[in-house]
Amino acid sequence: MEWTLAGLFVISAFLLIFSILKSTRAAKVEHNQIDLIHISTMKEINSLQESIRNLELDNVVLMKEAGVQLTSEEIVLKREVLDLFSRNYSLESIAEMKQVSVSDIEKIVAPYQGLKDEGRKVANEN
Repeated sequence: MEWTLAGLFVISAFLLIFSILKSTRAAKVEHNQIDLIHISTMKEINSLQESIRNLELDNVVLMKEAGVQLTSEEIVLKREVLDLFSRNYSLESIAEMKQVSVSDIEKIVAPYQGLKDEGRKVANEN
């Protein structure tokens, strides 16, 4: 009886050590996978940041070449107005949201109205 208990105790100690080693190895593998995903994500973020910087520089170059001088507030206003317009908000509601006159909104949107209608035509043809 004593030998049986001692044997069972030794076997349980061996199984405990074995399970600890196995879980440690599994944790290392999982940690390596997490590291690989982290590295991949960081590479994608860096690539996106570089693309954004390039787009910003392209925008500055185009504005200089075209001779357009807009302040950052004007650029933000145009971007927000065009976003709302592309989501089919009425000119009046956009003017009310941005607290500017409807005629100012019409001036901002005018160059882009033809593009919006052309996009719809192409989408409907398919």
